Amino acid sequence: MTNPDLEKLRQEAKESTPYLASDEKSSVLKDSKLQKETHKPEVKPWVHFVAGGIGGMAGAVCTSPFDVVKTRLQSDVFRNTYLHQMKSKNLILQAGQHFKETFGIINNVYKNEGFRSLFKGLGPNLVGVIPARSINFFVYGVGKDLISKNFNNGQESAWVHLFAAACAGIATSTATNPIWLVKTRLQLDKASSKLYKNSWDCIKSVIKHEGFAGLYKGLTASYLGSVESTLQWVLYEQMKSIIHKKSLQREQSGVEKTSLDSFLEWSARSGSAGFAKLIASLITYPHEVIRTRLRQAPTVEGGKPKYTGLVQCFKLVVKEEGLASMYGGLTPHLLRTVPNSIIMFGTWELVIKLLS
Repeated sequence: MTNPDLEKLRQEAKESTPYLASDEKSSVLKDSKLQKETHKPEVKPWVHFVAGGIGGMAGAVCTSPFDVVKTRLQSDVFRNTYLHQMKSKNLILQAGQHFKETFGIINNVYKNEGFRSLFKGLGPNLVGVIPARSINFFVYGVGKDLISKNFNNGQESAWVHLFAAACAGIATSTATNPIWLVKTRLQLDKASSKLYKNSWDCIKSVIKHEGFAGLYKGLTASYLGSVESTLQWVLYEQMKSIIHKKSLQREQSGVEKTSLDSFLEWSARSGSAGFAKLIASLITYPHEVIRTRLRQAPTVEGGKPKYTGLVQCFKLVVKEEGLASMYGGLTPHLLRTVPNSIIMFGTWELVIKLLS
């Protein structure tokens, strides 16, 4: 056998060994890194439950004054007191006027009713928010895992997020409706003619005069409102996926991830939650007004309660106050829910990272 033939055999033997060429090694390492980055560590259900409750509590405390204003503007009890007729038809000017009016109401409540009035209903709100967010994040997290593993080969997708979010919304609304009803009644309770001493007194009064079913007034509107949370979850997951892919692309290109990059990525995900909430709220807001009207202390007209059901309430409000009234309190609602979502989802992610 000639020397060239021997050299060829040596080269073939070398290439057939388990050792890889540098380019191949680099490719394998890159694929390994990609698999490591895309692999999501399994989060235990109780972590979702705890993190959701802490996130919801943080958001509710920080944005409570806006919640009081929003509830009052949605109700016909305070509507004539606070709302002024819009003189301009320019939407930008109207938005500015709404913004100014919102902070004017906060200032008015502070001057006439005291600082504590800005946090009216915060007690039952926290009692509602903590289990509500715990249930929502728990059912969504567990539901997403179950649906993806059993029906989508372990892969997440938009339809998996949709069904998991819908289940979470329905479960949350059913479990916490009595708490939200009490919170609404307390926020609408005027200082000059108080109907309820505290949350427990409100519960007893509702059961006595309206029956146990009275605690579930507005539940149909809450189910309708689960569309909002469902839409928010789907939008949030899509935006979070885009942010994650961009982060992976940066790392694959050889850019080392710093602490600042991690912080900016977390901020982007939190901001995504706020943006998702903004879009979802604008689309589904009228249900909020209907739900508040159904939950407020019933006013009797002609021997029967003014608002008796979802459709009847919608038709009556539009007939008496116009379609624009279905967006009463939208500005303080957005001022509350958008930062609330940013705080809540940001806190949720941090707690999950700490506990996982």
